[in-house]
Amino acid sequence: MAWLTRFTTAVAFLAVGVIFSPESFGSLSEGQKLPILITVVKLAYLLCFSTAWGAALWVTFIGGIIMFKNLPRHQFGNLQSKMFPAYFSMVGVCCAVALGAFGYLHPWKSSGAAEKYQLGFLLAAFGFNLSNLVVFTPMTIEMMKERHKVEREANIGEEVGWTKNQEVAKKNPKLASMNKKFGMIHGLSSLANIMSFGSLAIHSWYLAGKISL
Repeated sequence: MAWLTRFTTAVAFLAVGVIFSPESFGSLSEGQKLPILITVVKLAYLLCFSTAWGAALWVTFIGGIIMFKNLPRHQFGNLQSKMFPAYFSMVGVCCAVALGAFGYLHPWKSSGAAEKYQLGFLLAAFGFNLSNLVVFTPMTIEMMKERHKVEREANIGEEVGWTKNQEVAKKNPKLASMNKKFGMIHGLSSLANIMSFGSLAIHSWYLAGKISL
């Protein structure tokens, strides 16, 4: 299914949701009715937060691990170098929109301590994603490409897993040094990603407490 077809389908389902909403059917009392702007802001917040949370969960704990365990390492690395900039861009934009929408719905001066903390957590999620997009991911990709060159010289990298790399690194000081540098940069990137995920997880607990089912 082409991208445009998927997007059109998603918009169509959203339109159906609007048509069948309580406001459309007039099932809300006058005191319950909200300005359309507030509803749009809430929708933007909900969609962006859920997208950021779901993407972070999948990439961090499921998709990346499956690919690492099944793809040749160089193929895996090249795929990640294309995927992560898009991932951090999307999650960063979603965090920014969720932050802006939440801030609009909960102005700082009139918000309680809980809402102010949540603004902080959403801001942290955005900041950690931005640091990954602008700083750590470009550094990681550049270091990965340099290490790929060293590994190709040693005729490794087309296998699945780290075993061959670790074996060769014991006898190849250049590769061992490259592994150390890559591990440090990649570790900072992973830490920033986990901190962003953790901030979103904290906010999800707050949101769950506000939902009436």
